[in-house]
Amino acid sequence: MNGQTDPTPYRVLARKYRPVNFDELIGQEALVRTLTNSINSGRLAHAFILTGVRGVGKTTTARIIARALNCTGPDDNGGPTPNPCGACENCRAIADDRHVDVLEMDAASRTGVDDIRELIDGVLYRPVSARYKVYIIDEVHMLSKNAFNALLKTLEEPPEHVKFIFATTEIRKVPVTVLSRCQRFDLRRIDAVTLVAHFSGIAEREQAQITPEALMLIARAADGSVRDGLSLLDQAIAHSGQAAVDVEQLRAMLGLVDRVQTFDLFDVLMKGDIGAVLDIADNMYDAGADPVVMLQDLLELSHWLTRLKIVPESGESAAVSDVERRRGADMADRLAMPALTRAWQMLLKGLGEARVAPSAQQAAEMILVRLAYAAELPAPAEMVKMLQSGDAGAGGGRQNSGGSG
Repeated sequence: MNGQTDPTPYRVLARKYRPVNFDELIGQEALVRTLTNSINSGRLAHAFILTGVRGVGKTTTARIIARALNCTGPDDNGGPTPNPCGACENCRAIADDRHVDVLEMDAASRTGVDDIRELIDGVLYRPVSARYKVYIIDEVHMLSKNAFNALLKTLEEPPEHVKFIFATTEIRKVPVTVLSRCQRFDLRRIDAVTLVAHFSGIAEREQAQITPEALMLIARAADGSVRDGLSLLDQAIAHSGQAAVDVEQLRAMLGLVDRVQTFDLFDVLMKGDIGAVLDIADNMYDAGADPVVMLQDLLELSHWLTRLKIVPESGESAAVSDVERRRGADMADRLAMPALTRAWQMLLKGLGEARVAPSAQQAAEMILVRLAYAAELPAPAEMVKMLQSGDAGAGGGRQNSGGSG
């Protein structure tokens, strides 16, 4: 023993900055407003179901609800509040995941009817120290059919001291009989602009330097998930060391294709320049780009250009850089709608092929060659006109030959 205490273990950003009240929950204004009004008015449902993609705050929201229902205030005389104090014993115990009356269950690992029967038996007993006994069941769609059936009666008429909070990423797999007994909240994906602002504040508190462009790239890669974005930010800060995090470092870390190169590749694809297509693709591979990610980027670009052609105002989003806005407007103006929709269909089919092919790189090259050759083909409407004119010519020829005979 050297007498020195162990340093405080590092906590990843996703845990360190997990919201502890509704004010810190970003991008879910409708949910926060409804729950705040319900708690203030005392109109509390006995069961809630929270749905949304991974990392948008379902389990976090469930824990905030548990704290809001059981908070007693700093003086231990308060009632349910949308602004839990964080100082009373109930708030601290729930935050530390050690409250005996707030039970979390992972339905992915406990799917059977026996697990639910054990839960139902516990419902009969009053809470030990909290106002409400709260059952949080994560990934509830993983429960078996028999487990759902066993839960129905208790869920319909639970004791007054019990609240159920379910979380799921697959709301369609939850039986309608369960949904009809719950108050449902759909947690939205967080938009890129909101994520950038959130990540910027965290980076500042962590005294990490990161460029706005790199933050936007992280927000895009997060795809609406706060947790995924914070994990990427954590990785980016560690990757850069003491230096500032910039776009080039981030792309190298994630193996992402440069956005400008994606525009260049799509441009030569639509022109049918196969030699240039393979040259740009080779440069991307050499730089460490994942072939499947490259195809995904091309697919996303074809969709964005189609939207831009239909609704030009969509290019004015703050999440779009000046280069993208300028080049996107030019390409959307030049490319015909049939060419864009054909590119989308071929890339979508090719993406599935690349994912199962023995060599993703070879599959991606064949897809690009196929798409470049297709650029020289006439649009479907033009082909129909050509066929119709050909049939008419052939028909006229037959009539003339019959007449001369």
